Amino acid sequence: MIAGGFGVGKTTAVGAVSDITPLSTEEYLTEPSTGVDSLKGIEAKQTTTVAFDFGRTSLPDAPFPLELYLFGTPGQDRFGDLWYELSRGAVGAIVLVDTRRLQSSFAPVDFFEDIQLPFAIAVNEFDGAERHHPEEVRDALGLPTSVPVLTCDARDPDHVAGVLLALVGHAASTAPTAPTPASSAITLQDA
Repeated sequence: MIAGGFGVGKTTAVGAVSDITPLSTEEYLTEPSTGVDSLKGIEAKQTTTVAFDFGRTSLPDAPFPLELYLFGTPGQDRFGDLWYELSRGAVGAIVLVDTRRLQSSFAPVDFFEDIQLPFAIAVNEFDGAERHHPEEVRDALGLPTSVPVLTCDARDPDHVAGVLLALVGHAASTAPTAPTPASSAITLQDA
């Protein structure tokens, strides 16, 4: 999953790295949404995701053949229930962060902590935005050192692929290990 607040670059990230033409549910912002969706800091934004984005990517630089299905979430709170459906079976999530509007990152972080899905933070470095060290962002979000915090440009396929590789590595390192067949076998003597 690629998640985050309204206008942080989720659709852009899916489109940047997808090997296929991504499915996008972008719609133009309407006048009624102006009282609901704040455009402060993103005044030029004209569209928004109303369901989810979908893409697929192969990561040839991974230590083994890796193909990922990418689901970009809508960023508005009113679509929160959809996040539960999109997270079923997910390996992990990237929480895209815009440091100009950091407050929109707390709900996605809380969501993935609550459902115990491994996640990584990707600070989308927007043009003209002040740059912050990843550890400053970690501290501001109150994250443990076990959560990867990276910087990226959501428009750059190599940056997004790097964040995806970091997420997969993090998810693999936090996955519970299954018992080996020898340790889980029951013999007739045990029965």
